[in-house]
Amino acid sequence: MTTILAFVFVIGVLVFVHELGHYLAARRVGVRVLTFSVGFGPRLLSTTRGGTEYCVSAIPLGGYVKMAGESAEDTRSGAPDEFLSKSKWQRFQVLIMGPLMNILLAIVVLAGVLMQGAEVPVYRDMAPVVGAIEPDSAGLTGGLQVGDRVLRVDAEPVETWERYFIAVAGKAGREIPLLVERGGERLTLRVVPAAEGQFEIGDLGILPTTHPRVRSVTPGEPAAMAGFEAGDVVRAVNGQTISFARQLSEVIGEHPNEEITVSITRDGAPREIRVTPVMRGDRALIGIGIHDETKRIEMGPLEALWGSVQQNWEATGLIGRTLVGLFTGSTSPRQLMGPVGIAQLSGESAESGWLPLFALLASISLNLGLLNLLPIPVLDGGHILIMLLEGIARRDFSIRMKERMLLAGFVFLMLLMVTVIYNDLTRVRWIENLMFWR
Repeated sequence: MTTILAFVFVIGVLVFVHELGHYLAARRVGVRVLTFSVGFGPRLLSTTRGGTEYCVSAIPLGGYVKMAGESAEDTRSGAPDEFLSKSKWQRFQVLIMGPLMNILLAIVVLAGVLMQGAEVPVYRDMAPVVGAIEPDSAGLTGGLQVGDRVLRVDAEPVETWERYFIAVAGKAGREIPLLVERGGERLTLRVVPAAEGQFEIGDLGILPTTHPRVRSVTPGEPAAMAGFEAGDVVRAVNGQTISFARQLSEVIGEHPNEEITVSITRDGAPREIRVTPVMRGDRALIGIGIHDETKRIEMGPLEALWGSVQQNWEATGLIGRTLVGLFTGSTSPRQLMGPVGIAQLSGESAESGWLPLFALLASISLNLGLLNLLPIPVLDGGHILIMLLEGIARRDFSIRMKERMLLAGFVFLMLLMVTVIYNDLTRVRWIENLMFWR
């Protein structure tokens, strides 16, 4: 139920804001709006005011603003309040305002999230110096070594671990050059990031020089009896370097009822503790609370707004590179997400709290705004492209030509929708189990 409610909330807000942009721009330039609908299909709620029908429809996967004389096929009287009676500049304003409202929403919402303060990993802004390499990882196979400083990923400079993770994320399964600095010399390695997780995110298996810290120790559990204390820094288990809390949980889970040696640092002095994980339900645990090293960021209104603009700009670049990668074949289509994927993420974010949910809303709003600006007929950007071409040609295209262009755009979007829905279904475990070909 949480997933459904969170999904309806996220999609409802995004669709309402998008269509509100078209509606306000249409009213501003004097276009008569016949219908403002959030959702498609049968109407659930409806009211008419000032000649406009406002409604909420049954299928919450989109919405629309129906304007008088909107297309050449509509019955037109030539009245000045019809869409096609307006100049191309006025029609452009109506078309562009939907995507721009989504982009503006992304900036405002993310600024609000940043103003609440956030705990971020300490390594995020550190230089990407390899602190550890996971066994059997793509980084190890590609020749990376502990101490290497990553300078470029596929010709893209990376100054921080955050930039490194973003640069590698879309490169799964493709050989790329990696420029590293080792012992004062620069080397170019050829690596193939592995595809990790349900979204096939590129990963080399290299980790920063950070270690998780023990937050709490449960009395009577193996960790307490072995001598763990709150504040201990976990550096390794059985000689394997531990950089993140998730790694420690995974290693502990792999050794139920087996003694493991945990290397820690306490008050700056190294120690080794032997402990035996025990089964608690279906998990092997030792009875500690663990967390990654973080730092808290506090921002005022102006600083948060500027930080939001910067983060959305960086995300715009990432979206652009991903789209280019999809067309060139360098990015896996598995990274595309449809309604089911959005619903899953919405539910997970809602369970984590309002801030993660609003951060997700901002991210999806930016994606929606940018994707609607693509020059694909049927999308807002496609209609703008057609108007631009008509302006260059200094004549309006025939209805038949426009129909062909819109049909081509519709077919492309349907193929894209089939792809994202297939991706979504493969992320639902019981459905994937039915796919014998996978």
